[in-house]
Amino acid sequence: MAPDVSFLGLDLYYWMILCGIVSAMVLFRVLYRRVGISYPVFALTILVSVGAIVGGYLFAALFQSFYAFLETGEFKWGVGTTFYGGLIGAAAVFLLLYFTAGHFFVKGAHIKEFNRMLSLIAPCIVLAHAFGRIGCLLDGCCYGMPSEYGLPMLIGGNWEKRVPIQLFESLFLFVLCGVLVLLLLKRKGTYNGSVYLISYGVWRFIIEFFRGDDRGSSGLSFLSPSQLTAIVLVAVGVGFIFLYRYVLKQYIGGEEEHESA
Repeated sequence: MAPDVSFLGLDLYYWMILCGIVSAMVLFRVLYRRVGISYPVFALTILVSVGAIVGGYLFAALFQSFYAFLETGEFKWGVGTTFYGGLIGAAAVFLLLYFTAGHFFVKGAHIKEFNRMLSLIAPCIVLAHAFGRIGCLLDGCCYGMPSEYGLPMLIGGNWEKRVPIQLFESLFLFVLCGVLVLLLLKRKGTYNGSVYLISYGVWRFIIEFFRGDDRGSSGLSFLSPSQLTAIVLVAVGVGFIFLYRYVLKQYIGGEEEHESA
């Protein structure tokens, strides 16, 4: 909607990304003691999150380049970014740094408190993403299908009325963040990570039918890349519930231990 507006050399999209990152860190800072996370693990999480943000951005650009390659057969760097690539890349970098650094600096506390940390970091990710989607709305990317009832967006040099998918997704994410925080405070948020993956995966799969921008290629004609990834997210979310309940609970912090913290 306002792709040419900038402030201090940054356009509004990047300002909203910064707002999202700061808001996520503030939320983590406010709630970490309520969850029962110790200060050493809190400090470790904040530090490795910086590396995860950098890694996530690189993976976001890489995934978009890969999607473009599937569609055109030509690999180019810098053709955009994709949230899924950023999420997967950031998660991989975060886990690598978290468990590697934690082994040397917090002497096993990072493993004991892992599920508590995960239960809190889920709404933080959702909050950052919600602000990011507002940035997409202001930048005029990730738009929906043409509609006479849509919002005007500058697309290919022309103003067109499009369904504001970005706004709808932002509202959904703010609500989801609130739900995850409520689960965290009232029911310990044991499965917050899975609730996030399943909820967002289902939402994203459905909302993709209303997107109007170039969706790239997944290699499957009946699924967009984002829909294919959404299915994977739901499967991982469901899988973690069973994995945690029957295998990992004794190692990464159980409900009983969390309740007594």
